[in-house]
Amino acid sequence: MPSRFWGIRQNLPRWLKIVISTTALLVPLAVWSLLSYRAWVTPIFLPTPTAVLQAGRQMFIEENLLLDVAASSYRVFLGFMVAAAVGVPSGIAMGTFQSMESLFSPIVGTVRYMPVAAFVPLIVLWLGLEEQTRVTIIFLGIVFYNAIMVADAVKFIPNELLSVAYTLGANRLNVLMRVIVPAIIPSIIDTLRVNVAGAWNYLVISELIASENGLGFRVVQSQRYLQTDKVLFTIALIGLIGLLTDLAFKLLFNLVTPWAERSTT
Repeated sequence: MPSRFWGIRQNLPRWLKIVISTTALLVPLAVWSLLSYRAWVTPIFLPTPTAVLQAGRQMFIEENLLLDVAASSYRVFLGFMVAAAVGVPSGIAMGTFQSMESLFSPIVGTVRYMPVAAFVPLIVLWLGLEEQTRVTIIFLGIVFYNAIMVADAVKFIPNELLSVAYTLGANRLNVLMRVIVPAIIPSIIDTLRVNVAGAWNYLVISELIASENGLGFRVVQSQRYLQTDKVLFTIALIGLIGLLTDLAFKLLFNLVTPWAERSTT
């Protein structure tokens, strides 16, 4: 058992994975239940799990929470897709051509350290208070990380692999489209899977701007009225949506790149 539990890059038995995952979920829930049901923490700070579930039921039935889910999912999806459409090709160009790296790296390397929240007044000034403002905030939050992570993936391709392609008669376009791009597809999927979490994080910031719906808006509104049970349920709902998205990316990874399945987590 110790050798399996602490094995480096060794597969665990399915039953052990289930036990570890279940424990990781049940221990925090048990601590939460102990603190809240015994009233060791004031309910306004930590409501019981039952109260949170009841608040969620009320939000779905009486407050049309599905509309908020749909609105937030649309914003995240649109901002994420635009960031992928811009960031992935930019990353491939930066990792492949030193000229493109010299052109984009100073901008990408500098702007990605700047907090997106600092740009909010400018974005509002330029784009107004419409939907595109919220989508732009999500886009800016993740597009530079997409570019940097994809560029790094390209740089990890061995030079020997490119030399072999040239030796076999490939030109630069062949090397790019038939060697580099297929080689980094697993890294692209992993990059998008990681950064979609950032899209949900920036959602709350984006929905602070004159928004009338959305899960981020719901969190802020509930906080304003000290409705901690609704805040916790909405946060848990975002986490659940994120978990399902993560599982979808893992499924896509296994379907598109089955050869890389054993070498990634």
